[in-house]
Amino acid sequence: MKIAVIDDYQNAFPTLKCYSKLRDHEVMIYTDTEKEPARLAERLKDAEAVVLTQQRSRFPRAAIERLPKLKLISQTGRATAHIDVAACTERGIVVSAGGAGNPHATAELTWALILAALRHIPYEVRRLREGHWQSTLGIAVQHKTLGIYALGRIGSIVARVGQTFGARALCWGREGSTARAREAGYEVAKSREAFFAGADILSLHLPLNKETQGIVTAADLALMKPSALLANTSRAGLIAQGALVNALKAGRPGMAAVDVYEDEPVLGAAHPLLKMDNVICTPHLGYVEKDTYEDYYGVVVDQIVAYAAGNPINVVNPEVIAKK
Repeated sequence: MKIAVIDDYQNAFPTLKCYSKLRDHEVMIYTDTEKEPARLAERLKDAEAVVLTQQRSRFPRAAIERLPKLKLISQTGRATAHIDVAACTERGIVVSAGGAGNPHATAELTWALILAALRHIPYEVRRLREGHWQSTLGIAVQHKTLGIYALGRIGSIVARVGQTFGARALCWGREGSTARAREAGYEVAKSREAFFAGADILSLHLPLNKETQGIVTAADLALMKPSALLANTSRAGLIAQGALVNALKAGRPGMAAVDVYEDEPVLGAAHPLLKMDNVICTPHLGYVEKDTYEDYYGVVVDQIVAYAAGNPINVVNPEVIAKK
């Protein structure tokens, strides 16, 4: 099969253990991103299988209908909202999406960002290289209130680490999330307003979908302390469009640590958060580490091999199989 791997920013795929399983196939790897559907289709016109990494690129009907040779989309992780699955089904394209990923990688980055922001680490590193010594006073995690919005797989790890540092965990979210929080012995905020107003550090850990799009509003952010830090390693769309930039300019919260953006990749420093001194930004590194890549792409390759053998796995649209 001719296999196209898109959005492999680091050209990591050929370095992974699973890559050798595709030795009998022709693999094309693209390290840049093409978002325009017609140009994306032109790039992939000869591909029989396409590998998608998380939700880095939308795969709309406008592209799918221009790919007559495409037989399989193999997706890392289970999320498929960025793929027009209905269009794939109409054209007989199998969509395989499996593997849950490793929550520890994103939880680790969350704490790396929180600590870097509270202790002004990027600024102090730069100053030291410029020939200066200490310039700032950091903020400790101990005795602070750590707000966890959604106590899922990642949020639970972030909360446990916070407790280890001596923080008080304060949780908010839907009924299932708050139930898990109480079961784990964490405090649940009395109200949404109390949650945003009470957190010294507030970390978002919700999936992005129709229900959570813009769930954090300008009014929520306006309740936060001028000394508070907002960390977002989940999805930018959880926060109402433009609300975080405006809130940071107004001083509530006073700081942010951000790994995710509305339109990725962000190139040419073309994002307002990158121009703000009270924000630390990283280029969506949450799950980007070796072991997670081995897990994610291992499943992707298994899906391709299974399809090539006539036994597709993790199929999102099984009706395609039934037609064949």
